[in-house]
Amino acid sequence: MREENKRSSQDSKVKRFFKKRWVFPAIYIASAAIILTGVLWYQSAGNNTDKYNYKSSDLTGKKNPPAVEVNKGLENFKMPVAKTESAVIKTKFYDFNAKAEEREAALVFYNNTYQTNTGIDITMPDGKSFDVTASLSGTVTRVDDQDAVLGNVIVIEHANGIVTQYQSVKEIKVKEGDVVKQGDVLAKAGQSLFNEKAGTHVHFEIRKDGVAVNPSNFFDKPVSALMEAQVSNEKKPMETPKSDEKQLDNSEKSNSDGTSVEDDKSVEDEKTIEDDKSTDGDESTDDSQSPSDDESTNSTTDSTNS
Repeated sequence: MREENKRSSQDSKVKRFFKKRWVFPAIYIASAAIILTGVLWYQSAGNNTDKYNYKSSDLTGKKNPPAVEVNKGLENFKMPVAKTESAVIKTKFYDFNAKAEEREAALVFYNNTYQTNTGIDITMPDGKSFDVTASLSGTVTRVDDQDAVLGNVIVIEHANGIVTQYQSVKEIKVKEGDVVKQGDVLAKAGQSLFNEKAGTHVHFEIRKDGVAVNPSNFFDKPVSALMEAQVSNEKKPMETPKSDEKQLDNSEKSNSDGTSVEDDKSVEDEKTIEDDKSTDGDESTDDSQSPSDDESTNSTTDSTNS
């Protein structure tokens, strides 16, 4: 009996509690607060996942950049030969700010005119052919194997308007559109009509936005060094080598001497002709006068006889 009374008293208390007006609104508000808190927590957890890019790497339409692109910005310019320790720079880059002797040594004589060397000509001490390698990683944009004057041409394009050019090559191993890495063999060193004096060599150029720069100034330096450098296309007038100036002076002197001699000869010839003419005139005058003298003598003799 006591237990039944306890249970009935407890049930009556519960019923009394729920009969109060504020109980159900409080329960609804508490439930809504719990649900809203859960939703906000879930959203914040999703935002943190996006922040740290916790996504699958093989999603459709997503392209991961190749690792080579990252390494390109870290590359240093390399001499375009496999054996750099044996390489010799035969003809240097023509620098308008260099000394007169250095500028003269950087001139190339072709087709009876002096041309400024817009790159460097690399040879080997033994004069034999050697492997020509890519100075930087990039894409081959031009291959010309029919240019006898320049000795065939390979052009490789890099980022930020930088281009490397390889001339005087043979046995070319790449084609237009190929992607090459630094150190890949491009061809063999050959010869060219433009600089026959250099013999077997490779002519190497570096250009920034179409302007040639001195490759020797950027070997073993990062690409960023060329990007930060101020490249100017302004040029000073090219000076004629001193040896040629002497030859020109001698030729001019000989020409002037020749003209003076010819002038002297012409003057002498004119004088001789005039003298001959005057002599002929005198002779003709004497001839014309001699008959009259004879006639006058004859007339005098006749008058005497009479």
